[in-house]
Amino acid sequence: MTQSTPLSFARFLNIRAACNVSFHPAGDRVAFITDMTGVPQAWAISTEGGWPEQLTFESERVNFAKYGGDGRLIFGMDSGGNELQQLYLLSADGSHARDLTNRPDAMHYWGSWSRDGRTLAFASNRRDPRYFNAYLCDLETGDIRLVYQADATVYAGPLSPDGRWLVLIRVNRSLDDDLLLLDLASGEATHLTPHIGKASYEGAQWSADGQSLYLATDQDRDTAALMRLDVATRSWHVLDAPDWDIEGLALAPDGRQLAYTVNVDGWSELRVLDVITGQRVDVPDGLPQGVISVLPICRDPRAGSALTWSPDSRSLAVCLSSGTRPPDVWLVEIGSGAEAGSLGRVGSGGERARQLTHSSLAGVPASELVEPQVIRYPAFDGRQIPALYYAPSREVAGPRPVVVYVHGGPEGQSRPNFLNVIAYFVHRGYAVLAPNVRGSTGYGRVFTHLDDVDKRMDSVADLKAAVEWLATQGGADPKRIAVMGGSYGGFMTLAAVTEYPDLWAAGVDLVGIGNFVTFLERTGAYRRSHRESEYGSLERDRALLERISPIHKVDRITAPMIVIHGANDPRVPIFETEQMVASLKARNHPVEYLRFEDEGHGIVKLANKLVAYPAIGDFLDRYLSA
Repeated sequence: MTQSTPLSFARFLNIRAACNVSFHPAGDRVAFITDMTGVPQAWAISTEGGWPEQLTFESERVNFAKYGGDGRLIFGMDSGGNELQQLYLLSADGSHARDLTNRPDAMHYWGSWSRDGRTLAFASNRRDPRYFNAYLCDLETGDIRLVYQADATVYAGPLSPDGRWLVLIRVNRSLDDDLLLLDLASGEATHLTPHIGKASYEGAQWSADGQSLYLATDQDRDTAALMRLDVATRSWHVLDAPDWDIEGLALAPDGRQLAYTVNVDGWSELRVLDVITGQRVDVPDGLPQGVISVLPICRDPRAGSALTWSPDSRSLAVCLSSGTRPPDVWLVEIGSGAEAGSLGRVGSGGERARQLTHSSLAGVPASELVEPQVIRYPAFDGRQIPALYYAPSREVAGPRPVVVYVHGGPEGQSRPNFLNVIAYFVHRGYAVLAPNVRGSTGYGRVFTHLDDVDKRMDSVADLKAAVEWLATQGGADPKRIAVMGGSYGGFMTLAAVTEYPDLWAAGVDLVGIGNFVTFLERTGAYRRSHRESEYGSLERDRALLERISPIHKVDRITAPMIVIHGANDPRVPIFETEQMVASLKARNHPVEYLRFEDEGHGIVKLANKLVAYPAIGDFLDRYLSA
């Protein structure tokens, strides 16, 4: 039953999320991150269910929380969205937290615990802000030791079961990296993954005997396959190679079962492999269709955990959402062989898949939420572009107003998970089209690199093709179509309204790039080389970067604009927005601008969301009304 009076944007913004899960070593509870208080914090809940217990009580967002083998918890937190994350150790009784890294001028990314819980591996740019190197921290003494130094971006991966080896992830270029094996005794690093061309290596997990690594890689493939790498011989073994990307690996503590997901047109298919027999293990029914992932609520790119095993290797904790379900933690009984798993004894009906957290819908009726339809539309070159189409939850007379919602990244993917903003637009009677333009991940390596450097504007042309599909097949009113995006999606918004000004009734830019030259000059030092491989080099491609930058085409814009940015953004510095706003105002073009002093790359705090997004809603209602 639909509402006779539309609900406020604030109601949808108060819908909560729970993600990034970690099992306590006792197996009786899991930690997770939720924005229940309005700012993401760490909480824990019993595997029996019930009301969760808050673990951290900070004024700033907590990005992740992970239990160690001794029951203590490490969590990461930055300040005001500046992403200068510090790592903290929370005592087993939760009474106090100790700052392990104590370098507020540097970033610290999660790596791994040692098996005994005494040592933490992490990566930081504390030696030089341009580079990430690997460190070990003795959690008893607090001593920090640089174990791998290079003028490169190198992240810390998993420590081997015996604590002798540390896997390192060296990032060469965008979506191109290598694995190194560091002998912690000698300091010698061995290159494990020499390859030709670009290749990514994700989710490396040590086998129980420390002889192999399980990982997902697209080396010599278009999509990422599940592989086993024999460390001694460097031989590769294919374990599963579907036509879609494999992601999100988690090896059971007993080393026998490997859980992972397959990204099938954006949806997640959960699979479990018995690595001893090589046979797939049945995953029980009961887990809804959705997306198993770590959402942007959890900012540390190395700490995301959407799958984690119970200590007895019989159950999986899974973070799942869909268009009609906000992100929540589910428990799935897998078992070992024919043995019954731990969930059978706790579910009221012996369920083998059970929702553990229950994020509030803030009084929004479930009937107001919709699942998207996966569609494809033809681009200028005949290529089929995948997209998610959300039809309004209430009937709309005549052609519909539409918001074209462009993801960031640029190597991102619009997936059918829950987004408060889209849910509100659909409730208000807008249709929403979320295109995965060329350059998006999830559709193979070839597709992902179709927008590199001089092909950048081909992806913008895909937005023009999206409007053409909306006008012919999507029931859209061609005079009431808005474009909206954040980060790289903000650039796409600005590019769309400058390249194809006649198509848009309004534009919404959140933390977007307006000028590629000033962006590359001012973005975080550690990010410049990584981004140049995707966007182009200031030295080699400056003329191209200037030509495609929206700042030089502001006079073409006809659509009213609203622009939002956080003052502490280290990725897309706020100068990008302020030069664009200044240029628009100099031309007396209608533009609204919201600046948040305590936010960074995106709006995280509920108090700020309750200012920013209702302003967007009012703006779109004003310019998309019939």
